[in-house]
Amino acid sequence: MSSSCSVSYKNTGPLHINHGRGSRLVDVNGVEYLDTRNNVAHCGHGHPEIVRAITYQMEHLNTNTRYLHPHASLLAKKLSALLPGSLDVVFFVNSGSEANDLALRLARAYKMRKSRCISENCDDDVSLQSTPKRTGIITIDHAYHGHTLATLDVSPYKHRQGKEIENCPDHVIRVPCPDVYRGLHAVNPNTQQSEQRKHLSEVEAGKKYASYVELECEKSDISAFLMEGGMSVAGVILPPKSYLHRCVNAVRKAGGLYIADEVQTGFGRLGRCMWAFQYSDGDDSDDDIVPDIVTVGKPFGNGMPLAAVITTPTIASAFESLGVEYFNTFAGSPVCCAAGLAMLDVLSTERLQKNAADVGNYLIELFSGLQSRTEFIGDIRGSGLFLGIELIRDTTTLEPATSETSFVCSVLKNKYHVLTSIDGPHENVIVVKPPMVFSKEDAILFASCFEKALSEDLPLANMGDLGRTPT
Repeated sequence: MSSSCSVSYKNTGPLHINHGRGSRLVDVNGVEYLDTRNNVAHCGHGHPEIVRAITYQMEHLNTNTRYLHPHASLLAKKLSALLPGSLDVVFFVNSGSEANDLALRLARAYKMRKSRCISENCDDDVSLQSTPKRTGIITIDHAYHGHTLATLDVSPYKHRQGKEIENCPDHVIRVPCPDVYRGLHAVNPNTQQSEQRKHLSEVEAGKKYASYVELECEKSDISAFLMEGGMSVAGVILPPKSYLHRCVNAVRKAGGLYIADEVQTGFGRLGRCMWAFQYSDGDDSDDDIVPDIVTVGKPFGNGMPLAAVITTPTIASAFESLGVEYFNTFAGSPVCCAAGLAMLDVLSTERLQKNAADVGNYLIELFSGLQSRTEFIGDIRGSGLFLGIELIRDTTTLEPATSETSFVCSVLKNKYHVLTSIDGPHENVIVVKPPMVFSKEDAILFASCFEKALSEDLPLANMGDLGRTPT
């Protein structure tokens, strides 16, 4: 395998995982690890109902998608039923990267139809300026949307790694990440504020961050605004109040589409909502946000390669009018669709969205208590089982504790057998996104081990010998 392929814990001993069940992974030596980081096994590792569904279907049939099969139709119907508005047309793909790549193609097709309507003076539901402008896709700084060429272009997170993409492509418009902790318009974390004042501060920050999108919509001919509902590799960034509404309104006024990337955060992970794009609903607008295109991936098949693009009949029609057949050999295969159907069934019957809300709130409570006992925890943010714990060296300057975070991640694995993940521009955010079966008992164990790592192990650490911990 290529050395460019990522291996977790490469600097402190990679793991050879043999099997898993629920929120636990077990290596070849029989050592059991608490998994706080794998959002792929959405309903837990080795869930028996999902395993049975996959096994049964594999015994009967697994072939390409040129043939009819009820699993695909039923899964498309159930998926669209979970989404608001007229998001009724489903394209199955194999991964989040493929989903976002296809979403960009749909947005381009829709823009092409609009351009033809302008040149032919036909009526349509969106009016665009006829004056030539720069055509572009708006993406958020530090975002990650996939590893295909098209999705790398709109993934600023990757633009800073290596030399493959050293500059933002001309057709991509990068706007600041709406980080209210350490971003351009941060809400001062060291100021004691009432809940009302904190709400108003976040609304004001949302307006300021949205102004960058609004300005680009005035200057450029926008085809799409692509955003993760919860930005994972950016360090668990959820949009501040008012931000998404203002951005989407500006983009649509400019004739563009809003693509909601739910690959990391979909299917109830945030607890309070099924989709991360709904997180801001009701905050400062009477209108709930309904995307034009939604992409889903990682957890959809509970470990099987299953992802999807969901859009409206109007947008799908624009793509279909181009006359290019869409065929994807393995996408929506009977076995993968069986996994998706079983995952949705388990998600509902075991009330895992509610569990995410309950356990997520409990984790925040536990880590808030720990934050009061240490100065290393600067911020605890997120929702449900999508949380970020940002470690800092100084509460005034917010200097990132990058080396310390790497150490904590490594010692949690080596000594306490807890698997964690690191993200954020400064690699100082522990990202918590475990299987949705993560329990309150798991939360207590995690917080207890985390506290020991900070209070007992970190003071004795030799940072110079550690190096970066890739996760």
